[in-house]
Amino acid sequence: TNGGTLPHEIRDIISSLALQLPGAPLGIHTHNDCELAVANALSAIEAGARQVQGTINGYGERCGNANLCSIIPTLQLKMGYSCIPAESLPQLTNTARYVSEVANVNMPVNQPYVGSAAFAHKGGIHVSAILRDSRTYEHIAPELVGNKQRVLVSELAGQSNVLSKAQDMGLNLDPSSEQARKVIDKIKDLEHQGYQFEGADASLELLLREATGEMNELFTFESFKMLVEKSAGKPVVSEAFVKLKVGGETLYTAGEGNGPVNALDNALRKALLAHFPQLKDMHLSDYKVRVLDEKDQTAAKVRVLIESKNYSDTWSTVGVSANVIEASWEALVDSMRYALLGQMSPEVTDLLDFGQRGLVNH
Repeated sequence: TNGGTLPHEIRDIISSLALQLPGAPLGIHTHNDCELAVANALSAIEAGARQVQGTINGYGERCGNANLCSIIPTLQLKMGYSCIPAESLPQLTNTARYVSEVANVNMPVNQPYVGSAAFAHKGGIHVSAILRDSRTYEHIAPELVGNKQRVLVSELAGQSNVLSKAQDMGLNLDPSSEQARKVIDKIKDLEHQGYQFEGADASLELLLREATGEMNELFTFESFKMLVEKSAGKPVVSEAFVKLKVGGETLYTAGEGNGPVNALDNALRKALLAHFPQLKDMHLSDYKVRVLDEKDQTAAKVRVLIESKNYSDTWSTVGVSANVIEASWEALVDSMRYALLGQMSPEVTDLLDFGQRGLVNH
């Protein structure tokens, strides 16, 4: 329980207990103070323990408890034990993310099995090998635990990454085409400007869909204005005014928030929810600002990364500007555009509704 025991010591302790208490069911309760909670639990099982006490995502006192999201698939997929029904194992990633949401604790991206980077690949040669045989760099098929393979794209990566990403999205991108070269050149140019797509998969997908003509733009940005007021003895008040076009209709909405980004988010949602009610299920879960070119001090460019979530998915978007509000707006709009992928425009929806009403009336 104090988290300081090593795997070989656990093995000796459990083996000794099993000899002294023949037939007794033994369990193990490990903490992660030496980052060995999972290893210690597995050592105990090898030595005869048959019950593991742990928690989803390893949440617990001090450095945490044994992480069941690592223990369950290791026992089931690698050690030959049956812990849960086989059909339940693909729910592991969603369960881990759901629990992190309820606990209001961000999951580490590098969490084994269920983290968003657990099956992520970036280096060009690395990705080229993955495309030939995923076993070269993946110890299990990510689908077994409900996760998915991710190919990250940056100026350091090669054509293989972009082609793999397009393939995942079902886009037809010929590697020898002028179109593919232009997309790669554009990504490199944007990264030189400060964009970073390995942390913003959703913005990258939108970029690729635009380049291949697969993007259905559901709303058009026209303008926004910000009002930030501070009076003596009173909290700061932020108000945003947003002007958009949705389905040929011009919308002008205002929203208040506890900061400029929150106000922009509220104003944008207010404009879009009437046409796209599914946006009520998504929310911003993380917001990061990175200063680029620190030598420029307060005039420096900033990169904003926004993470958004709904009940089933998590995605990240990026914006870059010398103005932190503009960079935030760019990432915020991309997060909404990504949430609406696959949705029909209001005009099409109206036509379908009219057609259905016409059939019923007829």
